[in-house]
Amino acid sequence: MKIAIANDHAAVQMKEVVTAELKNLGHEILNFGTDTEESCDYPDFAIPACEAVVNGEADLAILICGTGIGMSLAANKVKGIRCCACSETFSAEMSRRHNNANALAFGARVVGEEIAKRLVSTFVSTDFEGGRHERRVKKIMDLE
Repeated sequence: MKIAIANDHAAVQMKEVVTAELKNLGHEILNFGTDTEESCDYPDFAIPACEAVVNGEADLAILICGTGIGMSLAANKVKGIRCCACSETFSAEMSRRHNNANALAFGARVVGEEIAKRLVSTFVSTDFEGGRHERRVKKIMDLE
């Protein structure tokens, strides 16, 4: 699977941890994030990563900033993106299983490295259940 990853200055180190974990799991990484800790604007990184998902260049996006909130807000402005901000694995799993989320956001200042690894592992390995959830996701997407 191809995973688009994006981060701002608050998450440079966390991106390296997450990238290594995803590669360990056999995924290809498309890096849309910054590699410096110089202050920058998270939408400049979230938007291109999410556009890669919508355009079919990537299967999913992982977005990391200080809290995950800014990245998720920016991501959800991209038509076709369903991004969740999660700090624990149950929500990451259910966002895929029930909401067919195609982007995960989390905060490098909120979760530690081991939780981050579990978050991304859970997110990329969980499939959408479809069924009754398809109708609900369609209602959300019809708002675009």
